[in-house]
Amino acid sequence: MSTYKRGGVWWYKFKFNGLVVRESTRQGNDRLARQMEAAHRTSLAKGEVGLRDKKPSLTLKEFLASRIEPWARVRPAWLWYRSGIRPALASKPLAETKLDKITSETLAAYAAQRQADGLVAGTVNRELRVLRRVLRLAVEWGELERAPRVQMISGEKRRDRVVSDEELARYLTCASPLLADVATLLNDTGLRPDEAHRRDWSDITFVNGRHGNLRVRYGKTAAASVAAHSPGACSIDGALDRGRTAGRGMDFSGTNQDRAYRP
Repeated sequence: MSTYKRGGVWWYKFKFNGLVVRESTRQGNDRLARQMEAAHRTSLAKGEVGLRDKKPSLTLKEFLASRIEPWARVRPAWLWYRSGIRPALASKPLAETKLDKITSETLAAYAAQRQADGLVAGTVNRELRVLRRVLRLAVEWGELERAPRVQMISGEKRRDRVVSDEELARYLTCASPLLADVATLLNDTGLRPDEAHRRDWSDITFVNGRHGNLRVRYGKTAAASVAAHSPGACSIDGALDRGRTAGRGMDFSGTNQDRAYRP
């Protein structure tokens, strides 16, 4: 048997009378894929079917309209998909190209045209990332055997925004006590909002009431990390700790309905 996996779909490939037969099983189970290959081989050997004509490939426009848009519209990332789908549909040379005819050269030409239209590298790369995802989905769904390599263009500017001490001070004077405490905690510890809201009292260690450590169990990676507990963060958590003893609940906990702060 000669089955192989592309994305999440199994394909099979074999030779019959000197001709290559290659088809998608549209299955994610390798056992079913082998059974389908065996059935196809048997049918050919018995003369029950002729060599099947290759299934006509959809154009990118047809695939986006019939498969991708209905699938993406019900997902939180729809706006991201739309940011790449709409420009691709507006590009007639790309939109009318069949999926199996789209190559790295085709995508490079599209990127060059978008740059010629006056778009910056970051915008073009965002559209290319959407197209890369679309082509990989075409492989997973059995519409394409292999996705072409998508090369990002150079010159993309990263948008790292660092809040200055002066900006933070102005924000703290205008924010509500709740938001001021949260902003101070995020600024002093470097936690992400999700990490801060999922803390538990067992993660916090106080040292002399002014310093300590904070264990981050739910972060960007699976491994836990430790952040320094600044005097400002200790002051906030100390106040919440005193409230906790009075029955106010857990600090930023994502599991306790009586938590003091809700994300």
